[in-house]
Amino acid sequence: MCVNCGCSDNSQTKITNPETGEHQHVLADGTIVNHSHDHNGDHHHQESSHAHTHAQIHHTTISVEQDLLAKNNLTAAQNRGWFDGRNILAFNLVSSPGAGKTTFLVRTIRDLQSEIPISVIEGDQETANDSQKIAATGAKVMQVNTGTGCHLDAEMVAKALKQLHPPLHSTVMLENVGNLVCPALFDLGEAAKVAILSVTEGDDKPIKYPHMFRASQVMVINKIDLLPYVEFDVEKCCEYARQTNPDIKIFQVSATTGEGMESWYDWIREILAAGENQVAAAST
Repeated sequence: MCVNCGCSDNSQTKITNPETGEHQHVLADGTIVNHSHDHNGDHHHQESSHAHTHAQIHHTTISVEQDLLAKNNLTAAQNRGWFDGRNILAFNLVSSPGAGKTTFLVRTIRDLQSEIPISVIEGDQETANDSQKIAATGAKVMQVNTGTGCHLDAEMVAKALKQLHPPLHSTVMLENVGNLVCPALFDLGEAAKVAILSVTEGDDKPIKYPHMFRASQVMVINKIDLLPYVEFDVEKCCEYARQTNPDIKIFQVSATTGEGMESWYDWIREILAAGENQVAAAST
């Protein structure tokens, strides 16, 4: 169970047989209901230990989620005001583990540090390995270890900012814990979420984890230098991303070789020149 968001609690699990279309719903009280949809769109409940309406099976429970997120959203708004007051542009970098997020960030800092001051809040469950890589670039960095938590939240960022002291008129990169699920829910006060995936992952990530790509203003496809060696359809991945979020900005890069990185830098420069509230406009 996620210690912060309780993401597995009352999660309305659904188990589906892809051959028959039949699926089981595990309701909040633990009851299992077998259920199917025929080609006419009709619904069939084959088995139920209690009487359950279709609304009970397919309803979306939001009250608990709203309570959990209310405090976070308030702190995120305060963080956003803190950034605005200091003319600091903040990005929230999210990905699954191994997508190359830290390498991408190190490359960005090294290439831009002569023109854009960048500070980092580094999120991992354990170790300071990645923050040490960031520190080696000369950038200011603060490590947040979340323990059993699977994401950064706004309060963690607020506390880290007090120690980080990023300079005025600068950029702060929030490198989130490797996870494409919970970080989608948690606003940290950033100007934009940047979702990073690599070509060593499936090209269907945007539709398998739609909440993250819907919440992100930018998608970075990393490790394109490996495309000759892996099965990854770039066009299909981009199509899936735009199905989920028609306005998402897409970059294809290799943080290792530097290919494509200049387009990402140009976008940052464009945002800095236009102001934070221009993120959406610059994403199109």
